Amino acid sequence: MTYEDFQFLKFEHRANGVLVITINRPEVMNATNARLHWELTKIWQVVHDDAKTKVAVITGSGDRAFSAGGDLEWISNMVGNPKEISVVMQEAADVVYSIMNCEKVVISAINGVAVGAGLAVAMLADISIMAEEAKITDGHVKLGVGAGDHAAIIWPLLCGMAKAKYYLLTAEFIDGKEAERIGLVSACVPRAQLMDKALAVADKLAAGSQGAIRLTKRSLNGWMNMARPIFESSLAMEMLCFLGEDAPEGVKAVREKRAPKFPSAQ
Repeated sequence: MTYEDFQFLKFEHRANGVLVITINRPEVMNATNARLHWELTKIWQVVHDDAKTKVAVITGSGDRAFSAGGDLEWISNMVGNPKEISVVMQEAADVVYSIMNCEKVVISAINGVAVGAGLAVAMLADISIMAEEAKITDGHVKLGVGAGDHAAIIWPLLCGMAKAKYYLLTAEFIDGKEAERIGLVSACVPRAQLMDKALAVADKLAAGSQGAIRLTKRSLNGWMNMARPIFESSLAMEMLCFLGEDAPEGVKAVREKRAPKFPSAQ
């Protein structure tokens, strides 16, 4: 693939080798549909192979959302559908592993709400910079499915098991200041300063020893590689939940903007 092949990602190629990637579905707060989810599995190999790119910065279009979760229509198609579940399960793994395998440093500039596959990208980035006003949540349990698309491989490493369990089991939102305090993101700044900060970090890395930086990333990824069996187990458990009785109620509750009444809790 080339950059021109992407429908919902737009690109700014800066002269110093910094590539700015923008998730571009602003009319739906950059929510992930089937096409965008697939694109997020493919872009990192393109970045890896691009000799002109040294560092990638990814953010969301507008100032409301990095990526506000998955389209409900797309999620609904997964419920009780083994064929669709199989496709999404593979893609979810590909999002995680392709960011890890990309030799270039990836920086996420989390400008607003980040949920779902967008959150996976934000958290798997090598450096994450979050607006103080932005909010993130892994909301899987609110949907009636296990937290499987990225959290098990990275959250305990970032913020420790106690905080990871608390936020993954409760699905509470976390703002930028709290995310930085517990170590879930690298840094937070006021939203007005977000891109300046992200680009300043990217510029510094682009001017550094590329071999040393890339091999350091590879070495540190060894910690996540040790967690691959845990991640793949969590991913399978998430997909299993889409075949259960709670997921239809979770999707319905989100559509109706109400608290779910899960059959398993009755």
